[in-house]
This record gives sequence, structure tokens and C-alpha cells, in this order.
Amino acid sequence: MYSNIELPSTKTVISAAASLAATAVLVRSFAQDFLPHELRQYFYIKFQNLFTAFSNEITLVIDEFDGLNKNQLFHAARLYVDTIITPSTKRFWASLPEKEKKIHVSVGGNNDITDKFCGFQLKWRIVVKEAQPRYVNYPDDFHSTLKTEFRYLELTFHKKHKDKVFNEYLPYVLERSKAVKEEQKTLKLHTLRNDRMHGLRGNPWQAVNLDHPANFGTLAMDEEIKKTIIDDLDRFLERKEFYRKVGKAWKRGYLLFGPPGTGKSSLIAAMANYLHFDVYDLELTDLRCNSDLRRLLISTANRSILVVEDIDASIDLSDRKRASPKQSPPSFHQNQGPKARLLNFMDGLWSSCGDERIIIFTTNHKEKLDPALLRPGRMDVHIHMSYCTPCVLKMLATNYLGITEHPLILEAEGLIASMKVTPAEVGNSC
Repeated sequence: MYSNIELPSTKTVISAAASLAATAVLVRSFAQDFLPHELRQYFYIKFQNLFTAFSNEITLVIDEFDGLNKNQLFHAARLYVDTIITPSTKRFWASLPEKEKKIHVSVGGNNDITDKFCGFQLKWRIVVKEAQPRYVNYPDDFHSTLKTEFRYLELTFHKKHKDKVFNEYLPYVLERSKAVKEEQKTLKLHTLRNDRMHGLRGNPWQAVNLDHPANFGTLAMDEEIKKTIIDDLDRFLERKEFYRKVGKAWKRGYLLFGPPGTGKSSLIAAMANYLHFDVYDLELTDLRCNSDLRRLLISTANRSILVVEDIDASIDLSDRKRASPKQSPPSFHQNQGPKARLLNFMDGLWSSCGDERIIIFTTNHKEKLDPALLRPGRMDVHIHMSYCTPCVLKMLATNYLGITEHPLILEAEGLIASMKVTPAEVGNSC
């Protein structure tokens, strides 16, 4: 019954397809040459909406930037996507960041990555497009950056899962990315930039890798003191809801005091390695005005340790009333503004501008410090870094000589108890 139906020849089909393609090219060329960009965009959106109306899928677009600010969701999703790479992924980006030792590999542009969540499927796509070269100033940088491309992510899923994606999947991506970021994190030591005063914008800190080998296992301290510190740090990390419940900022202050060479800096490094927190080394004598201190403190990150070494030498907190009224107006290093601001940061409104922060002051002379600095809420834990004890001597012998039992150790223990010798001096003699 179908014998009378004549099918078009292959030549006819190819000819029709070629004519259609030529017409499409002509229309596209005409539109680009004669139609304004706004009108072309209008037609594009109309056609897109027409096809979308017949689709059961929803596409969520996540741009790399939100205005001039970085889009935190984009960067979190990029970290997450790198953890769900499939064998079908064909394109990757590889980089070796400055001062890093490990090559970083991530999913390249224009790749489709499939993910599953709660029994349904989602598709990520990393889109990279060229753009007109332009300089962009970012709030966390001093210099303009030349951008020649823009990037965004597309997340496609069935529209019936929209609520679950928005309310459960995206929060899951954020939490998973935090864990990935923590695993990939390289500890940094942040110091003040030399050019930080050249403008009001930008990050005033510069960072280097903190590759310090100190840890609580090899730290030359009395075991009871180490256990007390570790327990206090663990309790601090677990009490986020407690701090919120009682209305206090999630921070903890430590005062390390004792003679030079007793291991204060090594203890700070051991705490940073244990917590996996970056360290900010604040040198108060480098500051020029009160606003500098405020800006520096606010620009420190969460999950970090702020260190002010030799606090008694940096600012004389105990000399508030010594200045004579007849003296000339004090300079920054003499006035009380920075001192008051530093104290206010410990327990004032500034202290609520971040979470999970450790603040450490060190001093060789605790007796010289203003009692206002030592009260609870500012310096919560006072740790005396004392001279070498028999327990510390055994630890040093194990670390430096690899021995735990020796007749000379017993003799040295008897001598060390009656002498004032620092662990640094003992270590140098090994």
C-alpha cells in the first residue's frame, strides 16, 4: 500500500539542507550587521523561552562575580565539581600556584559533569567565553586585573526537584566545598605589606607558606601543660553554639609569658598545625594611625590565629598616666588610641566581626602588662613558659639524640632542677 509513495532522493535532501543552512547564515549575518544588540538579545530570549516552555529542565546560572565581588557560591561549586570528575571528562586545567609545591588539577571549561543527589540526576557545565579585554578592580586587591574572558556555571536539573536543589543540594555543595578547601589548605603566615598605606583599598596582609614542623608530639613542654592546652583548644572548637547562646564572640585569648628561649614561638606554630589555622603576625610598631589597626584586625580571616609578640615592648600598656600635660601632643606610638582600640578589639564590637579566632600575646615580662589586658574575656588562658624541667629534658633527649634511657640523663635531671636553663640552650648543646 506504500508503493506509490515516492521518497525524496538523497541529492534533494542534501540540496534542501544546504539551502536552509545558507539562509540561516544570511539571516544571522543580516541580524549582526543591521539589528541593534538589544533587539538581537530580545529575539534570542524569546526563542529561548519558546524552547524552554516545552522542556522539563531548569538551568541555574552561577556567575563568577557578583558585581565587583567574588561570588562565593561559584568558587564553592568549582571546588565541589572537581570532586565528582567522571572518566568521560576530557578537558582539565593544571596550575602550580606561586610558592606551592603541589600541582593543582581541576575540570576544564565547557565540560559536562553529572552528579546524583537523593536519587535524582543533575548536570554541571563549566562555561568559559571570551570577552572584550577590560581592567577590573577587585576590593581585595591593590591592582587592576586584565580580564579577557568570563566564566560561569550552569546547573541543570528536572523542574520537579527545584525545591530540593535550592533547599538541600546547594547547601550540601557549600558544606562539601568547605571540607575540600580545608583538605587542600596550605597554612599561611601573614605579615604586613610594605605598600599597604599607598591606598585605602586592598588586602594589607601578604602571605608566605607556614611550613613549621612544630607539633604537640615533639614540643618540649611538660605533658600536663600540653594536655591542658589541647583540651582547651578542642573545647573551643566544639563550642560554637555555646558562644552564640551566651552572646559572646567565638574567640579565645592566650597569653604566653616567660623568658626568651622557652618555646613560645614553637608553641604558636604547634597550635596552628593542630588547628590548621593561618597565622597573622601583627607588629604594632609599624602602624601609623588608629584606623590602620582597625583595618588590619577586620581584614583577618576566620579560623585564624592573631599573634602579637612581645606585647610589653610593642606598646607600653602600663604607662597610661605617665605623660605630662605640658608635653607636646603625642605621636601615634605615644598616644592611648591604639592601646584602647586593641583592648576594645579583645572584647568589644570588633571582636564579633569574625568567628573561630585565636588571639595570642607573648611577653617576657608579664608583670609589666596592664591588668586590664589580663582579665578574662581578653586573655582567657595564661601559659607560663618556664625554664627546662626534667620532663622537658627527657623530651629534648628523645628529639635530638633519639634516646629515652641513659645514666647521664638521670644525672642531668638532678642538675637541671637547680639551674635556670631554657630549652633553647639545651637544644643548642645537643
